[in-house]
Amino acid sequence: MGGKVLSVGGLKDRTNFVPLPYRCVSFQPYAGEMSETAIVARLLNRELYRRTDIVVLHEEHRRMAVAAVQRMDGEQLFTRAEKVEVLALPQNCVFIKDPETDPANPSALGRAAKKHGISAEQTAVVMGMFDHVNVIHRPDPLLVRVVEVTPPTPPKLYHMVQHVLSYADLPPIELQLETIDLRDLCGKVKPEAFLVPCRSGGLDDLGAPVFFLDERPKQRRDWTLIGCERSLQFHLHYYGDEPPRVEMCPRRLTADNGVPTLLKCCLLEFDIEQEANIGVVPWGADLGMVEAALRRISEGAAYA
Repeated sequence: MGGKVLSVGGLKDRTNFVPLPYRCVSFQPYAGEMSETAIVARLLNRELYRRTDIVVLHEEHRRMAVAAVQRMDGEQLFTRAEKVEVLALPQNCVFIKDPETDPANPSALGRAAKKHGISAEQTAVVMGMFDHVNVIHRPDPLLVRVVEVTPPTPPKLYHMVQHVLSYADLPPIELQLETIDLRDLCGKVKPEAFLVPCRSGGLDDLGAPVFFLDERPKQRRDWTLIGCERSLQFHLHYYGDEPPRVEMCPRRLTADNGVPTLLKCCLLEFDIEQEANIGVVPWGADLGMVEAALRRISEGAAYA
């Protein structure tokens, strides 16, 4: 949006509507009646900059209204509106000043709206970083559960998802972290020794000697493997047998509870998979894979 004419009609009922790029939002002082009729009349009779799609009318940053405008097509510097749709009047419009919020980021706008108690029936006008302004209309971010093993803390996949949401063109997403603590898994058994997939802070003191599969210990011990199917395959290759094992794969330990979920699995190497509400990326996923999985999850939730 912003490079083409916005089609006005039905935006008022759209959930999580965020105009991007936010240069299409015009933040204008206004003195007068803030009714739908008055606002439509005002904007139909006023010149608009050729990139303006959303107009926020405000009385000294207090009472506000938000309207979408459908401009006459063309590349002249100023034009006029063909249609106007009022998205929010003062009773449903809330102003938020939050210099930590990126106005170009839908998930950041969603977090700001939730932080300030904005309901899914309201519109938030957010003055964020650099005093730039954007809106999120009818905010209702998609809740995505991220399931990951710890340590390390915070877990890598969760950190990657947070990073992706800081730049990716995705709908507003709210994260819910669910951890599988390897120390708790180890506490369920009392072996002579533990074999874990790799070194990770917090697994040095488990009440028994700890060995690391990726270091391929020369001597086979009477250990219990805390690992997944791939770790078991490695052990079979290294030592020719299958030791007692405690499962640690998030894919095997996570039930579909109806909440869109992202987790990772060692048995995947290059592909991402979707099983109902659960998206799965490889254990060594890069940011592009994580973004693709989040997109698939959000699109699936939109049509659920």
